[in-house]
Formats: sequence, C-alpha cells, structure tokens
Amino acid sequence: MNVSSQYSASTLLFAGVDSLPVALTKAAPTASAVGPLKVGIVCNPKSHLNRGAQYAAGVPGADSVLVAAPRTRTALAETLATFAARRIDLLVIDGGDGTVRDVLTCAEHLWKGVWPDIVVIPSGKTNALAIDLGIPTGWTLSDALAATARGRRVERRPVEVARSDGSRPLRGFLFGAGAFVKATELAQHTHRAGAFNGVAVGLALCWAVLQTMFGGAGSAWRKGSSMGLRLPGGGDPDQRPRYLLLASALRSLPLGLKPFGRPRDGMKLLAIDAPPRLLPITAPALLAGSESPWMARMGFHHLDAASFEVTLDDGFILDGEHFDGGTLSVRQGPVLSFVVP
Repeated sequence: MNVSSQYSASTLLFAGVDSLPVALTKAAPTASAVGPLKVGIVCNPKSHLNRGAQYAAGVPGADSVLVAAPRTRTALAETLATFAARRIDLLVIDGGDGTVRDVLTCAEHLWKGVWPDIVVIPSGKTNALAIDLGIPTGWTLSDALAATARGRRVERRPVEVARSDGSRPLRGFLFGAGAFVKATELAQHTHRAGAFNGVAVGLALCWAVLQTMFGGAGSAWRKGSSMGLRLPGGGDPDQRPRYLLLASALRSLPLGLKPFGRPRDGMKLLAIDAPPRLLPITAPALLAGSESPWMARMGFHHLDAASFEVTLDDGFILDGEHFDGGTLSVRQGPVLSFVVP
C-alpha cells in the first residue's frame, strides 16, 4: 500500500458521527474574553474522548466558531481550505496524534509562512504531542482560550516525510522504523485491552524489550531491518541492518522516557544497530537519557540533523499509523505555534 492510499484510509477515522454534520457548523457567537477571535475546530468523532457535540452548541470566549467533523480526506482538505479562507486565528484539533498528523498533512499548502495558533485537545488513545506540550488530559477549549489571552505559546516543528514521486508529504511528530513498527502494533493491542497514553506506550515498550532479549539469535526482533541512512553532506547511504530508527522534534516523550538523550530543540535521531547488544544494561540507560560514549560503541547512536534520507525495505510509523517503506526524505517541517497551559 502506498503512502497516499494509506493516508486516505487513516482519514476515514472521521467517519460515522451523528453528533456533528459533515459540513461546517456555525456555533452561536458569544462574548469574547480575548477580543475578536475566529476559531476553526476539527473534531475527530472516533477519538477516544472527543467533545465534538459540545462545540456545536457554542463555545464561550470566541466570537466566531466553525466546527467540522470531516468524513474523508477530501472533506478534511475542504474544511481546512474554508478555515484558511475565513482567516481563522486559532486552529483547534480535537483528537489524538493521528488526528494532528492528518490535519497538518492536509493543510501543508494552505498556511505557508504564517499558520494560525494551534490548540490540541488531547482526546486520542495516544497523545504524545500533548504530553510534550504539557497539556493535561482534562484540558478544555475554554482553558485554551484563557491561555491564548495570556499569550501562553510554545513552538514545535513536525517531522516531514516526503517521497521522490511528488506525492503530498506527511507531517507528524514521531517517526519510527524497525522494531518501532512491531512495538506500535503491540500498542494497538494494549488499546483494545483498555490501556491508553503513557500506559500503552510503557506496556508495548516492555513487551518489545522482553521479546528482543529472550527471542533467541534468530528472532525477527533481533535481526533488525535493512536500512540505508544518509545524513546531509554524506556520501552513499550507510546500508546495514538496524534494530530501530527514531526521529522527532519533541522535547519529551510519555512516561519521561528519553531515548534521544537530553531534552533539546531540533530534530533528533536514534539509530540502533542490529542485533542490539547487552539490552539488560543498555535499555535502561538509553531510556533514562544516557548519551555516554560507551553507548555508541554498543551500537546506540544519537544524532542531530535537520534532515536525512533513509531507504527502508519495510514500512515505517508516523504518529501511530503504518506506511509503506521506500526511499524517503525526512526533514523538519514548518515552525508551528501551540497554545499551552
């Protein structure tokens, strides 16, 4: 399955809602606490805790509110184009990491240079971006409007994944390949068992480490995946089996895990050679943020790069969704301003 067809499938998560119409709904104007404010809300009705029906009834603290629950990729793009034409001040994304990815991907050509401020209402099964931004689970749009009035904002840059065929690049906040694909599949099972957010991430991670440690020399977890990695200014891709490849511009991850080392801005990479060595020792050190030279000698490589190229025989994960592999250009996306508590 190619990226564009998989993307279409992922946006169908917006289907099947009766609480909101497909078209934009104009909420009743209310007194604003922050001056004239035009708000556009994209609600994923299948997100774990979405509040879509509440928005359609009116949003206190905003002068003009447009609410939409798009059912398809085309409808999502049309919704965002309408928001851009109306010159919204605030783009609200009610959903999880996958909803944020879909919105940023569909809107890549609409707000070149000057994006509206963005509010994330964390209502998905995993909300890594919201955790990084310090947004609590119970955060509401009223809370966000009050934070907007106080000028509470931070900047983040998504990871942009592009192919050479000219198809629309994907935008998200956590890119992973190799064992990360298998670990994400395990996380989906924990969701069905009722575990969400950091709990799901922790359970999947623990299971992945155990599978790797006790799977034996021929284990699919240990043998890794063939990857060709080329950094800016490099020559031919460094082709070798790798256990895992991660990239993100987030400063922190759920459960306080620090696979990229010390918190810092910019896009960070973690590349682990296959098979991973001395996991009972290296795994705890890695997740605690160690960047010691001995980790690199064991095949755990921390890198900082604004862009890189990777060739994957297998697929990759971007914010919880699986996409086909191939030759990819991975780079930093635009600077985005997020409203935070």
